Amino acid sequence: MQMLTKFETKSSRVKGTAFHPKRPWILASLHNGSVQLWDYRMGTLLDRFEEHEGPVRGISFHPTQELFVSGGDDYKVKVWNYRTRRCIFTLQGHLDYVRTVYFHPEQPWIISASDDQTIRIWNWQSRQCIAVLTGHNHYVMCAQFHPTEDLVVSACLDQTVRVWDISGLRRKSAAGAQPMMSDPLSSQRMNAQGDFFNVTDVVVKFVLEGHTRGVNWATFHPTMPLILSCGDDRQVKIWRMNDSRAWEVDTCRGHYNNVNSALFHPKREFILSDSEDKTIRVWDTTRRTLLQTFRRDQDRFWCLNAHPELNLFAAGHDNGLIVF
Repeated sequence: MQMLTKFETKSSRVKGTAFHPKRPWILASLHNGSVQLWDYRMGTLLDRFEEHEGPVRGISFHPTQELFVSGGDDYKVKVWNYRTRRCIFTLQGHLDYVRTVYFHPEQPWIISASDDQTIRIWNWQSRQCIAVLTGHNHYVMCAQFHPTEDLVVSACLDQTVRVWDISGLRRKSAAGAQPMMSDPLSSQRMNAQGDFFNVTDVVVKFVLEGHTRGVNWATFHPTMPLILSCGDDRQVKIWRMNDSRAWEVDTCRGHYNNVNSALFHPKREFILSDSEDKTIRVWDTTRRTLLQTFRRDQDRFWCLNAHPELNLFAAGHDNGLIVF
């Protein structure tokens, strides 16, 4: 197996990447506060978006519309139109750094994870926060929607991975319920306390315990009932779940520093992980064996991303990104 580097950039540290679902584009969110849009086929910088104050960690394209979302250390979640090249609006409510942001595959929702120990779900059409998920008791490093089911997975430095059931939120939005308060003052109060939200909209389904240090990343398998997580204990863990419980299946050991990100290969039985030990590792999902290690001399890896359709991956490191 070979890793063929298709495209490489030089820049400040890359904290997040996102592939466009159709065009040969990749977004990079940078530690210096900038967001870059690259054409990885041509190798050209198409645009840059500078409105965040401080590092931008989370970045994601909308699956069908001309939008992307970013989240940063200025506590802000920003929604951008890449055609008009501007930030359309900013979602405020988080009280600390925003780590990851993602669009829902179907609903008009954005999910954001933050160091304020909460996960927020926003309706980007009404531009309001529709749920605050509380329960973690340290920085929430990552939160993602399930590709097809009403589930969310989150990873936190409290050493747990949580799976949340958001079917109540979908039912509520299907019923056309508006956010409960319309006047701005009470909604500010609501955000300050976070308790006015109907708690039954989102419930914790599973708490996965097994990591011995903080968990940096968690993600669902695209089609199987599996979860992947990785953390500062240098381990990559595979979990299986059914309707009633979730359990640890196996652990991939081999990284010798914090593992920042991991993902299931969308088409094949591989797991990819990347780490501050300056490596990307490829594991066999079924045998849990290490297949390949790709090393950089100087650069720690911070993020990893798979193209939704093509056999392409992106990794962000201290001095840029690579598409392979």
